[in-house]
Amino acid sequence: MIEYGINRMGEGARVFEPVTLGFPSRDRLDQKEYPGTVIGKNAVLRSGTIIYCDVEIGDEFSSGHNVLIRERTKIGDHVAVGTSAVIEGDCVLGSHVSLQSMVYIPTNTMIGNNVFIGPNAVLTNDRYPPRGRPPLQGPVVRDGVSIGAGAVILPGITIGEGALVAAGAVVTHDVPARMMAIGSPARFVDLPAGMRD
Repeated sequence: MIEYGINRMGEGARVFEPVTLGFPSRDRLDQKEYPGTVIGKNAVLRSGTIIYCDVEIGDEFSSGHNVLIRERTKIGDHVAVGTSAVIEGDCVLGSHVSLQSMVYIPTNTMIGNNVFIGPNAVLTNDRYPPRGRPPLQGPVVRDGVSIGAGAVILPGITIGEGALVAAGAVVTHDVPARMMAIGSPARFVDLPAGMRD
């Protein structure tokens, strides 16, 4: 394992080389002693995983191959991040979150608990790229949300609690709680019968 900064990993970790922990962010490049990565118990880190400095991850974390998690990200317990997924810096993920392969989570995104995000889903944070103005604002994904494969969520969008975003949807407006967003641009319909409480 390649380590930068000061890293801590709980008991029962399984690490499949090569894995990098505590990689320095731009503001840490000239520092030697800085907070690296903190990971709880029973982690599984697969080859190619790179986790930056100032990252805190709970228990029972698992990464697929070639996962990238950038600086100042906080992740809860029982989180799985699939192969080639990218989580940019300054993000918060709750517990019991599953990100499938090739999911992209941009800077300043908040994801609640019990969230599923399907393969190739892309969340965005820059309304007028590449200017970054107004400040980068990722989506807010509330508890119990499911986002289907290949969906695109625009900057600053809130996906309400228990909502479903259908595969391939392009979400341009906030999604009400317990509704489904479907189509491009997405429109809102009732959840399918099998998904209602």
